[in-house]
Amino acid sequence: MNTNQLMTLAVNKNGFIFDPENGVSYTVNETGLFILQKMQDGLQNGEIISALCSEFDVEKDQARSDYEHFLAMLKALSLVED
Repeated sequence: MNTNQLMTLAVNKNGFIFDPENGVSYTVNETGLFILQKMQDGLQNGEIISALCSEFDVEKDQARSDYEHFLAMLKALSLVED
């Protein structure tokens, strides 16, 4: 997965995201912010899912589903590529 564009995003602690490449702003919830930060830190899919389980005290299936939905949204916004 190409996450180079994610590295250019300006992200604040309230979930406000600014893309300097195109001037578009986004907002994400607490879970989305957590996932995005882990992606920017370079964690792999399995590591992010495990981190979600620990941080939010959820089962692995729920964490995987949340991660996959968020990833689909990032792909739809062209912020990540396959």
